Amino acid sequence: MYGAERGTRDGVPEEDREVAEMPEWGRVSGGGRAGRRRPLRVVEVTGPSMVPTLYHGDLLLVQYGAPVRPGDVVILRHPFQQDLLVVKRAVERRPGGWWVRGDNTFAGGDSTDYGVVPEELVLARVRARYRPPASTTKGQRSVTELLGWAVSAVRPVRSASARLRAR
Repeated sequence: MYGAERGTRDGVPEEDREVAEMPEWGRVSGGGRAGRRRPLRVVEVTGPSMVPTLYHGDLLLVQYGAPVRPGDVVILRHPFQQDLLVVKRAVERRPGGWWVRGDNTFAGGDSTDYGVVPEELVLARVRARYRPPASTTKGQRSVTELLGWAVSAVRPVRSASARLRAR
């Protein structure tokens, strides 16, 4: 999964990659039909397109095959580079698929660049994020820093407000 040279994965430079898939982490029972299972996976965020919701290095718990609603943060295949997985917010369903946007309007790389994303390219819905603790030079942290990190480290990723609009 990781490239031979540092800074690349699957031959794609890290700065061009939004999300890197990690090994399957577990499975949960899906809602709806009995016996249907939806896999959970952990993925790592790289890139700034979802700041301030998600930051480079955050780990996400994602559920493949989960229903998507407007405002959900999703994992999708890039429409033009289908070996590239990206994380975006599903803004609205349109004819032909989903209109997706990054939370950081200055980063680009969303439907304003490539249009509507076909439904079959939207793979998973983000359920929670884990923000690893920031490293310090000597590895020492104050009690206040540790408490602040503990409060914000694991959070569910919720839908955006009703003011979210496609452009």
